[in-house]
Amino acid sequence: MSNIVSEINYDKLIEKSLKNVVVEALKIAEQQGLPGENHFYITFKTNHPQTIIPKELSIQYPESMTIVLQHQYSNLIVSYDSFSVELSFGGRMQPLIIPYDAITYFADPYAKFGLSFSFFENGDVHSLDDLEAEKKVSGETAQIISFDSFRKK
Repeated sequence: MSNIVSEINYDKLIEKSLKNVVVEALKIAEQQGLPGENHFYITFKTNHPQTIIPKELSIQYPESMTIVLQHQYSNLIVSYDSFSVELSFGGRMQPLIIPYDAITYFADPYAKFGLSFSFFENGDVHSLDDLEAEKKVSGETAQIISFDSFRKK
């Protein structure tokens, strides 16, 4: 065994499992399109080292941005550690590559479902101050499952 673990980081394990919910939802959209009225709001860190977006978007959104996958997206490709998608910005289709580690918020307003994530940098947990416990999406309140609710007090 080459990687010796001195302590089990349950926060990281839970976050990894919750991110898998996002991956599986994206895989459904990749394989068959979004069923019914389901659609995704995805907020991600634009300054994450593996995020790849057009330069004009990184200038306009230097820290984070939210995208919506509903009707007008194409070429959704779900890979091991990221997903890519083409979205229209200013009437032009633009490619985005978003690592799962950059995602701070995922919601499906139709299902009234949402997840917010913390960040792990150098093993430290960073909470998301810019997300409320409940977020208004399309005039309805989505149920948010906060990662912080799983932490020891």
